[in-house]
Amino acid sequence: MIDMATLTTVLAVPLALAFLLAGWRMVSGPSFADRFVALDMLTAIAVGFAALTTLATGRGAFLDIALGISLINFVATAAFAVFLERKRRRQ
Repeated sequence: MIDMATLTTVLAVPLALAFLLAGWRMVSGPSFADRFVALDMLTAIAVGFAALTTLATGRGAFLDIALGISLINFVATAAFAVFLERKRRRQ
């Protein structure tokens, strides 16, 4: 059976790659919507890293951090959707 340190390392590698790719899209995105979707993805990856940290350390406090990041992300996404809708109505 695989030990916990190896498992977290194996799971952290694709998360780190996804983090780099989403960060690149956020920097080079052609529109605000692309950049915001990349920011959404970055926060989802941060939740994944918090879950992996919980798995590695055994401390449940990191799940609270993941929940906080998720809630902030949800509110920010809703606010950005309202912003885009108002911008479209003005045109």
